Amino acid sequence: MPEWLVDLFARYGYLVVFAGVFLENAGLPVPGETALLAGAALAKFGRLSLFWVIVTAFGAAVLGDNLGFLIGRKVGRGLAERHGWKIGLTRARLAQFDRFFDRHGAKTVFIARFVTGLRVFCAFLAGSSELEWRKFLFYNAMGAIVWSITIGAAGYLLAYSWETLEKWIGRTGLIALAAIGLVAVLAVVRRRSSKEP
Repeated sequence: MPEWLVDLFARYGYLVVFAGVFLENAGLPVPGETALLAGAALAKFGRLSLFWVIVTAFGAAVLGDNLGFLIGRKVGRGLAERHGWKIGLTRARLAQFDRFFDRHGAKTVFIARFVTGLRVFCAFLAGSSELEWRKFLFYNAMGAIVWSITIGAAGYLLAYSWETLEKWIGRTGLIALAAIGLVAVLAVVRRRSSKEP
């Protein structure tokens, strides 16, 4: 584990886990998952409690995602409608986006927790859609529990192999992101081909 990271935890402890996970889930591309992994690895060495690392990560994930959802609900839709055309986000595409979140929003919120990149923006996107907040909160909390325990356990069990751990977690997230992208492309192609005469 890098010395600067150990020093950061020595100074601020659980606050490092909370800040990293909270900011990542609120929509800032900071290494929240790495903060959780490092906190759990340090628990293996007796510097922190694994239980409190996981509880801290869970609380930060839920609070951060709810902030991201609120920001998306308050300003996301307006930004998309005013400036979305600049990146090809037409009213028809926004309607497709709403239908997607209406049908698959809950599953997306749960799965996004485990996908590098998507974890950062999912809450904002869910807030920008018409997804009901209570449904978001439930699936967000369920995803946060499973993610915090899974990543925390991985960090604790593989604490002596930090480089391997970082690569494994990073690759898993990238593979999941690529798989989701492939499924989305195939769905669009299938939909277009079914519309053709």
